Amino acid sequence: MPRRRLKWGEWVSKSMKGGGRRKVSFLLPMLLLYALFLLGVPLFLLVLIGAWYVALVTLESMGSLDRIDATRVLGIILMLRTGRGKNVLERISRNRRFWRAYGELSIWLCFLVMIGVILLLFVSAIQTALHPPDEYIPTSDLLLIPGVTSFVPFWWPAIALIVALIIHEYSHGIQARAHGMRLRSFGLLLVGPVPIGAFAEPEEREMTRAPRRDRMRLFAAGPSINIFATYVTLILLSAVSSGLVAEHDGVHARGIVEGGAAEGAGLMPYETITHIDGFGFNDYEGFSERMDSLYAGDVAVFTVLSSPAEEGVRESRDLDITLGDRYEHVSALCEGDDECIEQSGGAEPGDAFLGIYDVRPGTAGVDGYSYIVSGDYSFGVTAIVALIEPLIMLQTPIALNGQTMVLEERAMLVVGDGLVASTLGTDGMLMLFDFLFWLVWINFLLGFANLIPMVPFDGGHLVRDGVHSVLNGEISLGRYGRLRLGGGMHPMRIEAIANRISNMSSFFILLVLVIPIIIPRIL
Repeated sequence: MPRRRLKWGEWVSKSMKGGGRRKVSFLLPMLLLYALFLLGVPLFLLVLIGAWYVALVTLESMGSLDRIDATRVLGIILMLRTGRGKNVLERISRNRRFWRAYGELSIWLCFLVMIGVILLLFVSAIQTALHPPDEYIPTSDLLLIPGVTSFVPFWWPAIALIVALIIHEYSHGIQARAHGMRLRSFGLLLVGPVPIGAFAEPEEREMTRAPRRDRMRLFAAGPSINIFATYVTLILLSAVSSGLVAEHDGVHARGIVEGGAAEGAGLMPYETITHIDGFGFNDYEGFSERMDSLYAGDVAVFTVLSSPAEEGVRESRDLDITLGDRYEHVSALCEGDDECIEQSGGAEPGDAFLGIYDVRPGTAGVDGYSYIVSGDYSFGVTAIVALIEPLIMLQTPIALNGQTMVLEERAMLVVGDGLVASTLGTDGMLMLFDFLFWLVWINFLLGFANLIPMVPFDGGHLVRDGVHSVLNGEISLGRYGRLRLGGGMHPMRIEAIANRISNMSSFFILLVLVIPIIIPRIL
């Protein structure tokens, strides 16, 4: 039986088919479920997995899976095939010169990104070994399954995952056809309603006999398209963000200093300050200028809107606030250390101090994305910040318990001018924002995860074939000839060395991957 690659670190071995029904043992699945329970997987999830397994075994024994061209693999995974999309793929892949050039670019891009992946894995492992966390991450959060992982909701991430998997595997299929390899089918890999992977089935013999460089282009095509999709979607996310504006002018504070003037007057986090002594402003600069005109001991009237309520009604009220002394506050925190006071932004006796921190405008929820199309920064700064933006976005749902922005700041947004914004309305624009956010998140994670240099990830196959190419002199250096580290070694010897290096690197990377998981559970 031909072997097919499973995304997200699984290797699919096709289930045996044949006459008669096979006797299925439930002992091993029960032991595996018990092991998962000991690792902390929630009981309700184990019950669902067990029910899904029993259902698949029953349908398989009845022949129902064969009738829909599906196969049960690795116990609980449903391999659902379809031939749809093959005609479209044929038309797309006709320009073979273009797709071969794209495949070559993908190889170099993937190896460049792979270096970053390895560095991140090593830094994470070293950080965990030197500074073990007080609490380890629950097993359900390590799985990154929509609806199961605490910080990954179901609907938008699940839809984004399906889109990311389809373009990933479709890109593999385009490269296969561009290099003359036939495809049997496409498909999704499901555990219940949750897609965990996808596949494109090339003819196994044709893939095995293809030149190694062609295979490398095929392996690189999937992760590279996810990386490209990440940044294209990020630009779309920025455009949507720029179409959202604050419903009310002013600023709000995410935090209130305990014992400060604001707390004493009753100011709450996320209440919008619209005026000071009747003077209005719409951003932090205007607020800061007005505060600079005041001094410690002054009594100022702050007009504020209450924090956004569920029904959207915000009440306005005036607060008479006697301002404190910023120098005294900073000096107390720094215990009179002048250098510390200077590093804290400097303060002079008599400077007004309201007692709030992390002051933001009403568009704070989307300001972190709109800069790409707004032109607030130079091209170079914008490009550098956008390059690392997906890494920053990975932390957002973790910090906000699955949300794409702070809920109070989300309630401050309304649609601005523009045909698309006015057509979709505020709710539609926010839904589009959520979808694009998760599409960036999933594509980035899928592209990076598949470049882990470990078989059966695409990165592992690239490393294996790449080592073979270097040893065999298949890497061209232009007019300087070819990079040939293998000397005059026999091809079988080169094959053995390449496989050995690939196996060793896979084992080593696996060890690096499990360190952040195992150490917190041991200590």
